[in-house]
Amino acid sequence: MEFQIYVWLIFAILSIISAAMTIATSNPVHSVFYLIFTFVNVSALFFLLGVEFLAVIFLIVYVGAVSILFLFVVMMLNIKLVE
Repeated sequence: MEFQIYVWLIFAILSIISAAMTIATSNPVHSVFYLIFTFVNVSALFFLLGVEFLAVIFLIVYVGAVSILFLFVVMMLNIKLVE
């Protein structure tokens, strides 16, 4: 039982850090990758909570469709970064 709590805590901390990095990073492509990492961590939390259907749907809909669409739009915009 303690092992599951530690794994859940690791995924929770990783999801909070990646969500903060989604907002804090200046590169839009990296921001989308952090968003995908956040969705994968939240899906893992759903698996650990025993809601497998919601976790799989979350992966398919958000990671498989919405995040990839964001990534394609950001890559097509060709935003120039100021150095």
